[in-house]
Amino acid sequence: MVVDLRGFKSAKERRVGVEKELQIKLQNIASYAFDEAIVSSRNCENVIGAIHVPLGIAGPLKIINDQSYYLPLATTEGALVASVNRGCKAISLSGGATVYVENVGMTRGPVFKAKNLGTAMKAEIWIEENFKYLAKIAASTSSHLKLLKADYKVLGRNLFVRFYFDTQDAMGMNMVTIATEEMAKIIEQKTKATCVSLAGNFDIDKKPAWLNFILGRGKKVWAEVVLPKKVVGEILKTTPEKIAEVVERKVHLGSILSGSLGFNAHFANIIAAIFLATGQDPAHVVEGSLGVTDAEILENGDLYFSIYLPALMVGTVGGGTNLATQKEALSIMGVQNSKEFAEIIAGAVLAGELSLLASLAEGSLARAHERLGREKR
Repeated sequence: MVVDLRGFKSAKERRVGVEKELQIKLQNIASYAFDEAIVSSRNCENVIGAIHVPLGIAGPLKIINDQSYYLPLATTEGALVASVNRGCKAISLSGGATVYVENVGMTRGPVFKAKNLGTAMKAEIWIEENFKYLAKIAASTSSHLKLLKADYKVLGRNLFVRFYFDTQDAMGMNMVTIATEEMAKIIEQKTKATCVSLAGNFDIDKKPAWLNFILGRGKKVWAEVVLPKKVVGEILKTTPEKIAEVVERKVHLGSILSGSLGFNAHFANIIAAIFLATGQDPAHVVEGSLGVTDAEILENGDLYFSIYLPALMVGTVGGGTNLATQKEALSIMGVQNSKEFAEIIAGAVLAGELSLLASLAEGSLARAHERLGREKR
């Protein structure tokens, strides 16, 4: 017999049905704090319970706006929280990180099929000439959304359009999809081009791509810190020269040699841990893994260290941010809006990168994972 999940009215009924069918017990999955009705309507279908991921905390992390933040990190990787915590300490003792945020906008990129090259190009011209009209159509779908700009590519008789939207404090994927659908209807009527797909992989969503690296998506974020030699020695147990050499040979040359889209040590580690803790879409860790780490030795021997995230997809409202435990994790940070949230994440990535690269420079990576991340036998 196969369980008909559509026949059950509650998470408990589905769970019991699965237990009977598979002859297993799911008593731990049965424990959760969220409102089942709300989650079933907004976040997850066929709910049977929840998966619990350990939540650690790192910090405080000082960012140069006279504020310090604690970082909730959900992970099963031993040593990650301890490493980020060490990076936070080194940054804070060095006066704090400086962070800059640019709102590029959430993108949605439909593909239209035209009669030929000429009609595809004419459709592009129509969209550009009627951009303000399309912006009004988009704004009519949500009071929290604004169409910012568009990029275009014609390939054969295909027109790819990459729309950029300001979605305020929401990550906004659903918002921009709805808005794009309404605009696509008008474009079809006026240009006779057919919208084949609202998402034509010109967005580009939840996939690694140079387009997002170069143009940005969501928010571009930069973070930097200058670490005195004394802090590097006492907290990170190595030297600025050794860290800079690891960055050059591992992060830059190693990434070039392997054809990597990310010139960094482990952005994805920190992004994933914060995303899971705070109710972000975990699939956008793909965009978060893009980026560059850089290091230089200053004239006085101190270490200049920086990171760049070209496509950070975050929100402080909507999606999983409404879940009870994720709300509490966001409250640990005390974030007021998505810009501040992006700043904190950039600082966290800076701390995580710094600590890992210092560990590699010192030669303690294996020992740290042996002590913190390996099952004792």
